[in-house]
Amino acid sequence: MYDSLARDYDRFNNWANRLAAELPFIESEIAGLKIVGQSNVLDAACGTGMHAIALARHGMTCSGADLSPRMVAQARNNARHAHQKVDFRVAGFGNLANVFLHQRYDVLLCLGNSLPHVLTENDLAAALSDFAACLSPGGLLLIQSRNFDAVLARRDRFMPPETYSDPDHEWLFQRFYDFEPGGLIRFNMVRLKRRRDAEWHARVVSTLLYPQTQALVNNALIRAGFVTISCYGSMGGDPFDPRSSGNLVVSAHKASPGQ
Repeated sequence: MYDSLARDYDRFNNWANRLAAELPFIESEIAGLKIVGQSNVLDAACGTGMHAIALARHGMTCSGADLSPRMVAQARNNARHAHQKVDFRVAGFGNLANVFLHQRYDVLLCLGNSLPHVLTENDLAAALSDFAACLSPGGLLLIQSRNFDAVLARRDRFMPPETYSDPDHEWLFQRFYDFEPGGLIRFNMVRLKRRRDAEWHARVVSTLLYPQTQALVNNALIRAGFVTISCYGSMGGDPFDPRSSGNLVVSAHKASPGQ
């Protein structure tokens, strides 16, 4: 799915607004580590790399990984245009520590509803163990996913449409869920594109998600060796309400020896 979205991904994300809203919270969480010198950050499932690039611009040493080669190519291109040095590599959950040669990071980010792409509880455990292997003792893990407690309770299917235009073309992106019989969710995206005043051309792509509730994620983090787990309802640090929050944002730390 994401290889086919790589060229359009930055069109349906308003990065100026999103980063303005999210970076203060991310940087506040990182500041709590009280690191001497530059923070070392790995953005897992980095997409087109915009979070890593923004943090590099703010003086951090950043790397990024994504399973999609075309997303990684776009991230490298974005970094070049931003004149930022970020080490982007192709790597998926469960293989990060191997690809980055067991380098230890102060911070690992997993944003943009990426973690639900692991489709079983065993795969979730493997992903979180891989995250822990990438972090230094006491290192920060920050996860941002949809609040699937609310999605499942309300059977929410549709997300707000996103639009983009340039002088010659218009795009419309509509995302929605199908609830599969086995408990997974199919995430669909319809991309409509046209030249000005011409016919729309539609394309649909989809992938499966594992709707991870707060309790599931918290328990998996504890088993993977994370402590000091805090949950928020947004990337602004709002309190988490399983009934109404749009997001489940989890901050956790890799246990230090003796914890």
